[in-house]
Amino acid sequence: MNAIDLFAGCGGLSKGFMDAGFNIIVGVDNDQAAMNTFEKNHNGAVALNADLSKKETFDQIRDIAGELTIDVIIAGPPCQGFSLTGPRNFDDKRNKLYLAVFEAVKQFAPKGFIIENVPGMATLYSGKIKDEILKRFRNLGYNVECKILCAADYGVPQLRKRLVFMGVRKDIGEPCFPVPSFTPETYRTCRDAISDLPSRIDNIGSQSDVYNCAPQTEYQQLMRGDCNVLSNHVATAHKQFVIDTIALVPEGGNYKDLPPGWGESRKFHMAWTRLDGNAPSRTVDTGHRNIFHYELNRIPTVREDARIQSFPDDFVFTGTKTQQSRQVGNAVPPLLGYALGKALADIIKEGNKIYNDMDVVEEYK
Repeated sequence: MNAIDLFAGCGGLSKGFMDAGFNIIVGVDNDQAAMNTFEKNHNGAVALNADLSKKETFDQIRDIAGELTIDVIIAGPPCQGFSLTGPRNFDDKRNKLYLAVFEAVKQFAPKGFIIENVPGMATLYSGKIKDEILKRFRNLGYNVECKILCAADYGVPQLRKRLVFMGVRKDIGEPCFPVPSFTPETYRTCRDAISDLPSRIDNIGSQSDVYNCAPQTEYQQLMRGDCNVLSNHVATAHKQFVIDTIALVPEGGNYKDLPPGWGESRKFHMAWTRLDGNAPSRTVDTGHRNIFHYELNRIPTVREDARIQSFPDDFVFTGTKTQQSRQVGNAVPPLLGYALGKALADIIKEGNKIYNDMDVVEEYK
């Protein structure tokens, strides 16, 4: 089956769908740095830098697809406009990017779609925004449900939650979210994810390097696959006061654990947070330098954050280090995307099977 990825970023969601067997035709975003990374890692998929609020963008997608049927649409549109406009002004131009997803589904009539967003959208304006989204897609002819999913439940070593809408065309079937494959007792941890990577204490590192030890966990083996080149593992050279301050924070601690007079410049809830190596990570951010390695006195490298996001090691990020960190932090974890892709594929295949059986019956008659 073929899929297109709208507001794709570097393509974490579509990477998961690709691993689940989908052919990714095109990824669309207006961030060229992210599009460069997308194009490098999606087996020939086209990276289209375009504005999805404009009609001509859909014409470009149609031209790129050619004779290929667009079976599935996946998307991660920003939702900032809704917090400003409220439920009564759903069609406000500030919501144009979310409305572009409705337009895409209306134009291409895919068999199914996945939309992900921040969990807060579920309760925004007492759930009225969420309810309006469900209503509009149902009016387009889709069975739609939404659910907040935790990435750790699907093998991602990170407690990252996302609101996911799954839609299936009414003539095909009903949405069914993937069953979790991990529990809090079996969650993968930060150590499971990155303990095999070089420390970079004495060496800031380069963009391309080699591993210095064998994988130590099944997750590390999964992330390495057949890759023998270590990319994007470049440490940050912190100022000495940062190193000295984080050295005083215990594993799993934060600014509250610092002695009086230390770390006074940062006192918000995420300040000076050191990861707990024996637990999943908190949500990977976009490079604001608030989360530190569980053992080393530095922030994680791009590759360490990518491992925690479940990007395999052969997924190479391009651009400046700041751009790379933003791409990783904004992405949907590929393993979560994989679980969603497998679930949606099974629903669509079962729907197609039913139709094939009906065709046989009609032909027999």
